[in-house]
Amino acid sequence: MKNLGIIIIEKNGTMKTLCVKEYNESDLYKKCGFTKPDGFIKQIEWTKMIDNNSYSISVYAKKNGKANYENKYEFPPPIDKELFFGSCALVCKKNKSEYISLTIPIWTKIYEKLMGGFEDLSKTSKEDEEEEDELDKIPANKKTKSGYLKDGFIVDGDTGSDSELDDSDNTEQTEEEDDEEEEEEEVHVCKKVKPKKKVSKITENNQDDFPIDITTELEEEEFSDCDC
Repeated sequence: MKNLGIIIIEKNGTMKTLCVKEYNESDLYKKCGFTKPDGFIKQIEWTKMIDNNSYSISVYAKKNGKANYENKYEFPPPIDKELFFGSCALVCKKNKSEYISLTIPIWTKIYEKLMGGFEDLSKTSKEDEEEEDELDKIPANKKTKSGYLKDGFIVDGDTGSDSELDDSDNTEQTEEEDDEEEEEEEVHVCKKVKPKKKVSKITENNQDDFPIDITTELEEEEFSDCDC
């Protein structure tokens, strides 16, 4: 086969096309940079229908190699868990018999099918934009000013919650002041008055005739009627 296009997947995962003037399967290891063909064999062959055409893709690779030479390309199942070393080669056949040149666009389509397909994010974003908002069907009196549904958790911003908090603070402060006043009213100071002692004066006139007579009189002041 002359001038056959193949794809080389380098060890860092990048792809490039290579035109082989004289294709020979036994010489593929040279196209991938190996000096010996040891271990460089066909690992798998996939067959997929693309645009009503049957394509068979063969992967040639080597499973043994040195550390840090692992191929980082993510292959489709069932070789997605396999570890290959160095560069790999992809060769294509049409209808399982005729060798044809493999291009990156064709391989990309086959790759997507082998991987199970990929979701087109651009299409899904358009669908999301076209979806009708359920809140548009809700009456305005059942929604907050911000446009959310009133469900007992989300409330309008002008609910007066701040003023209610201020009133509760004032109420607590007033109750504390009333308690302090009551405590002050209940405090009464009751003082006991000590008995006063009176001593009678000694008369000068009777100083010689009679002995000194000292009498003591005690006077008490009544206590207040408070319950001390």
